[in-house]
Amino acid sequence: MNPQHLVQDLLEKAQVHVNGTDPGDILVHNDRFYDRVLTEGSLGLGESYMEGWWDANQLDEFFFKFHTAGLDKAVRDKRLMLNMLQARLFNMQNQRRSKRVAQRHYDLNNEFYERMLGPHMQYTCAYWKGAQNLAEAQEQKLDLVCQKLQLKKGERVLELGCGWGGFAHYAATHYGCSVVAYNISEQQVAHARRWCAGLPVEIRLSDYRDATGEFDKVAAIGICEHVGFKNYRALMEVAHRTVKPHGLFLLHSIGNNASATTGDPWFDKYIFPGGMLPSVAQLSAAMDGLFVLEDWHNFGTDYDRTLLAWQENTERQRGQLPPSFDDRFTRMWRYYLLSLAGAFRARTIHLWQIVMSKRGLLGGYESVR
Repeated sequence: MNPQHLVQDLLEKAQVHVNGTDPGDILVHNDRFYDRVLTEGSLGLGESYMEGWWDANQLDEFFFKFHTAGLDKAVRDKRLMLNMLQARLFNMQNQRRSKRVAQRHYDLNNEFYERMLGPHMQYTCAYWKGAQNLAEAQEQKLDLVCQKLQLKKGERVLELGCGWGGFAHYAATHYGCSVVAYNISEQQVAHARRWCAGLPVEIRLSDYRDATGEFDKVAAIGICEHVGFKNYRALMEVAHRTVKPHGLFLLHSIGNNASATTGDPWFDKYIFPGGMLPSVAQLSAAMDGLFVLEDWHNFGTDYDRTLLAWQENTERQRGQLPPSFDDRFTRMWRYYLLSLAGAFRARTIHLWQIVMSKRGLLGGYESVR
């Protein structure tokens, strides 16, 4: 059977038709697409989209069907095997290597991110319960984190991986807390320092593993996806040594249904170098003997809606950015956001907020939703 028939047979299992008219159907512009997907797997699928070899009537719906049918497992490639071997042999997210994702992704362009993310500059899942738009949903997420941490005025908070400073700013202005935050992205740190100027917030350009001191509460929002499976325990140990005996630690992370030791090859090359998603088993092993699990909240379906909102904002700013944000970049970014939206919709990946205490809260912990 030739490559075209093989790929079309695979797609039929997901009820995806080539040159069809349904939302999840694809349009093939270059017949080399079929051989490239078979030989290069997910990397070939993504790169051929970036190069305009194929399109989808609705890319997020294509990936919803793709993941629902388990085709993500069928297009694994040799590069994934190599990445897995490297991950076994080396710590791909040590302090030197971990800077790659900051330099390639988070230092991309603050103006671009401001237009994409909105006023709260939140690059993590929004909480859409009762919200009418992205700004409201992101503010609700920030408040949800503060409520889950039971923040009180005057408390000292540590944030591991602070993005552009949105949580630190919110906790300081709305809850009267002082915040010390760690981040290795120079552009994010510069923005966070400007935004939080005049507040009891200190933004340190340093790796999360360098955190010192004692804090009432600790938050790690969107960093766990970057630390790597060899460092999940290290992240937990940092939180354990810095939180007070009766304090709380909140971990906000995308999660995977199965344990993995590497990320998707296309995402590793173009979006998040060294990134990977933890599983329940990996996180529970990492916290073993360190924390009492107080609450585990999954609202991954909210990430689908968040990603669609980011894509809408991204499309709105086309033509307003420097020449480096060309058509290839636009297609790459669309593929990134909408492929993830489809994966969240298919429930193959999730968004978890996990609340832990060092010794167990006396009287128990009341979950916040």
